[in-house]
Amino acid sequence: METLILYGKPVAERVRDRLKQRIRELEQRGIRPGLAVVLVGENPASKVYVRSKARSCGELGILSETFRLPEHTEQKALNALVEKLNADSRFHGVLVQLPLPQQIDEKQIIHRILPLKDVDGFHPVNIGRLVLGEETYLPCTPAGIMEMLSYYRIPVSGKHVVIVGRSNIVGKPMANLMYQKSEGANATVTICHTGTDNMKQYTRQADILIVAAGVPEMITAEMVKEGATVIDVGVNRVPDPGRKKGYRLAGDVAFDTVKEKTAAITPVPGGVGLMTIAMLMQNTVKAAEDHV
Repeated sequence: METLILYGKPVAERVRDRLKQRIRELEQRGIRPGLAVVLVGENPASKVYVRSKARSCGELGILSETFRLPEHTEQKALNALVEKLNADSRFHGVLVQLPLPQQIDEKQIIHRILPLKDVDGFHPVNIGRLVLGEETYLPCTPAGIMEMLSYYRIPVSGKHVVIVGRSNIVGKPMANLMYQKSEGANATVTICHTGTDNMKQYTRQADILIVAAGVPEMITAEMVKEGATVIDVGVNRVPDPGRKKGYRLAGDVAFDTVKEKTAAITPVPGGVGLMTIAMLMQNTVKAAEDHV
């Protein structure tokens, strides 16, 4: 059977199409969803993400403004900007692009954003609601993965989902979404990480394998069960002198060889990354609706 390639583009387009109607309804009530993005420093990947977010906002008619701060910005100055944006009624969502420079306490910034404006879904209040299965702003990448599985009609209930990576951004919220007693979830979940001995014994059990470790092509064909669905969250720059930029993008999964064993797999690029921004747009529109 031919492997199904899980492209993010058609799924993201469906999300945006749904949002256009909701945005029109808000505009009829005199409300324009607004997103404030804060970028500290010159991280190349962060600059790319921020430009993509601004472009998506423009395409949907969402008000978007990017606040750029120098690399040497101190905690106090960033705290003050976040407080200012919290109080600014033009912005329903406030996002501080991660990672932040070393001198900034990332946790303090995440805690400072108002839960009602936390469109990244990282605030402890929103994470707590996620764990309890309550309505909240879901972290964008895990929410995007759930949307992809639904779009491609990949069953989750009763399946064994193995997640490689335990970050607060992907691994932990992904596990919590998967084991909820709800439609599109209800899975049995295993989390693997750097402290896992003999990781292969767990990944080979996965009906759905989700990899978010940040290690290029760490998942090889021998680590994957025949007929599994593989979701690759990793985006890594691998040196490649033969390319104009001097690098190529690679996922955490060795795509070419793993693809031969899977029923379905996401490409990198062109897979999960497109969903992350689509779900950020969805959270921003939800925040505007919630402020009414």
